[in-house]
Amino acid sequence: MNKQHCLTRHLRPCFTFPFSLFTLLLLLPAWCAALTSDITPVPGGIAMVQLPDDVAPATLRYRDRKVLVTQQDGKHFAIVGLSLGTKPGRHFLKAQTTQDEAISIAFTVEDKSYEEQHITIKDKRKVNPEQRDMERITRETQQIKAALRQWTEQQDVEIDFRKPVEGPTSSPFGLKRFFNEQPRNPHSGLDIAAAEGTPIRAPAPGTIIETGDYFFNGNTVFIDHGQGLVTMYCHMSAIDVEPGTKVAAGDIIGKVGMTGRVTGPHLHWGVSLNDARVDPVLFLPAEKPAAE
Repeated sequence: MNKQHCLTRHLRPCFTFPFSLFTLLLLLPAWCAALTSDITPVPGGIAMVQLPDDVAPATLRYRDRKVLVTQQDGKHFAIVGLSLGTKPGRHFLKAQTTQDEAISIAFTVEDKSYEEQHITIKDKRKVNPEQRDMERITRETQQIKAALRQWTEQQDVEIDFRKPVEGPTSSPFGLKRFFNEQPRNPHSGLDIAAAEGTPIRAPAPGTIIETGDYFFNGNTVFIDHGQGLVTMYCHMSAIDVEPGTKVAAGDIIGKVGMTGRVTGPHLHWGVSLNDARVDPVLFLPAEKPAAE
């Protein structure tokens, strides 16, 4: 079925997928392909799990986090974000039945390898912060974590994202990163190269829940899209929104810059689902292959 045949681009009414092993077997925006039960979840990807009929959806948890639940044809499905640190093997969703019985719902995560990236940072404090920086970093880390853990009850969640800024990918999601040859956490977002001052647009409707100027991330904006789906925009030269602002898809939220830890102007775009950082590419329309 073609994507244009969907009744809506919202998550709840049209919940179907095409799958490709090379794109984590899950391309979220293409909701109108056949829904299958043999999706292979991987670290940095998403698991789609059909729930038993007697599960109370509001009780569903994965690693003590609430999980986005949607409904299609009378069936409930959990959409579970899997962090890059997720171990391959069997994982479990915890829930209560409508009779208050505790149950576990199993799914399996397969392994996935990501490439390495070596970056030279001229500002050595951005690689090895001094003692005077650590108090700020600790405070900001707590603020960032709180924003990414945001949960808002919302019936419809639009996930057919548009790209927030046009430009080539300078660093894909999941790279094992080395700054000045020192190992650091894997890349938890998508870097899009663009000229300084290029407008950044909201990829879908949501509410601005936090903004700030952070030691590593520079000028940053967080958008809450509902049910644990939060997006993050870093290294901006300007922020044009305030917390509490409601935005529509395409609204300008700021401009591309090179604040924080950067080697040039770009947008770092992150997506968090149930407090797991997942590949933003999964939320973009699949590109058609070039004609031969």
